[in-house]
Amino acid sequence: MTRIFRIETGIFSAAAAFPAALPPLTALALAALLSLMGCAVGPAFKRPQAPPTGAYTAAPLPASTESAPVAGGAAQCFKMGADIQARWWALFHNPGLDRLMRLALARSRTLAAARAALAVAYENERAQAGALLYPGVDAKATAERQKFSGAAFGEPGGPGIIFNLFNASAEVSYLFDLFGGSRRAIEALGAQVDYQRFELEGAYVALTANIVTTAVTEASLRAQIGATREILAIQRAQLGIVERQLGLGGVSLPDVLAQRAVLAQTRATLPPLEKALAQSRHQLAVLAGAFPADERKLPQFDLEGLKLPQQLPVSLPSRLVSQRPDIRASEALLHAASAEIGVATANMLPQITFTGGIGSETTKANDLFGRNTSIWSLGMSLLQPVFRGGELKAKRRAAVDAYEQALAQYQETVLEAFRNVADVLRALDKDAGALAAQAEAWSAARDTLDITGKQFRLGAVSYLQLLNAERQYQQARIGLVQARAARYADTAALFQALGGGWWNPAPGGAGRRAEAGKKPASFKGIGRS
Repeated sequence: MTRIFRIETGIFSAAAAFPAALPPLTALALAALLSLMGCAVGPAFKRPQAPPTGAYTAAPLPASTESAPVAGGAAQCFKMGADIQARWWALFHNPGLDRLMRLALARSRTLAAARAALAVAYENERAQAGALLYPGVDAKATAERQKFSGAAFGEPGGPGIIFNLFNASAEVSYLFDLFGGSRRAIEALGAQVDYQRFELEGAYVALTANIVTTAVTEASLRAQIGATREILAIQRAQLGIVERQLGLGGVSLPDVLAQRAVLAQTRATLPPLEKALAQSRHQLAVLAGAFPADERKLPQFDLEGLKLPQQLPVSLPSRLVSQRPDIRASEALLHAASAEIGVATANMLPQITFTGGIGSETTKANDLFGRNTSIWSLGMSLLQPVFRGGELKAKRRAAVDAYEQALAQYQETVLEAFRNVADVLRALDKDAGALAAQAEAWSAARDTLDITGKQFRLGAVSYLQLLNAERQYQQARIGLVQARAARYADTAALFQALGGGWWNPAPGGAGRRAEAGKKPASFKGIGRS
């Protein structure tokens, strides 16, 4: 005798023949196989196509930027289509920066949190896959002592019966994934795993870029402090000259007071610079996974110790969407939203559950699994939602709307990424021009101050001319330092905007993920770099 189980709908039809005495585990295994071979309702996700644009900016980029006759003023060349190396910060050729980066990648709590979030998403996917794709098998053993009255056997006045009952069984249940709702749910969780993976990559790129830009900020502040002290030395010397001329009657007291005021104003600019320098050191310590008090153990940075990368790789626009972690993370959310449509659709269709069990039952423990004690069962239930007050249709419409929301957010992320790259490319071009102009202004202001100072000592120019020359030199000197630092910072920003090279293996064949995947070290034993 054969029992025929058949399901037919307008979408899918399947039939399975089970012998009447087929063991439950075998029957459920066949059901699981048919379930995995079934269709999955809802849209099949496809990665969005690359944006139909071949350029980042309306005007084409120059082959190279301007150059300036100062340190850090070399021309930078844009290499369209060139790839980004994993350890792009090595292009600055600063051993201290390399050491700090290794320390930060090993100790970063931000990366540790991102890795833990990825592990959580992965384990949730495995748990859901185990619960939905495979039959649930539970072993159970019971031992009971019962008493029945004679009324249970039609003898109200008869003596009761006391007996023991022992049972050992395995129970199996399986949700037949006819329309792919379970597989779509697992697909959505898999997309969440991808999302957390790209969040980790994004955290890695952000951490490395923040370390480089903070190191550049520190170097810039040190240079500005050095320039300010240099200007203070010049102004003190000028104050001495003015005071001597006052004694000789060459200048008036207001001229001396004005020079003292200028000196005091310049001195007042030092504390804010020193405060910003201390804060940048504290930030570097935290980025490296250390306490601010340990910043003295970290390398120190100055502009002279950083080499400006002259060859700048610029990814093709068609590749940007596959390189930026934020775009890939947004794509993963779009994938999850697509899968949720399938889940909501499957919930509107029939749901079939198989159950079964096999075991042994006897009144004596010694007879368990003996002859004539075996028991088994095999069942099936069918659930077809008939009326839910529009709940299921509303949930499916909500899933479609959530997909549209995720699509719009993905498109916005892509647009922002392209804007980010365009801004940095234009900034690098204009930074070079600004540095060239600042270098010229500084050279002219330096020469003007030198000549004006000599003429003032000879009485050929007024004190007002000297004062103006000092102010122009001070502004030009600080502006030159800031213009140099801007080129370094925007160069780091370009590598970050293009994705940071996380997809490439590190030198020596070791993958970057292996380096960033280490467990964070404790706060102890930071060591001196």
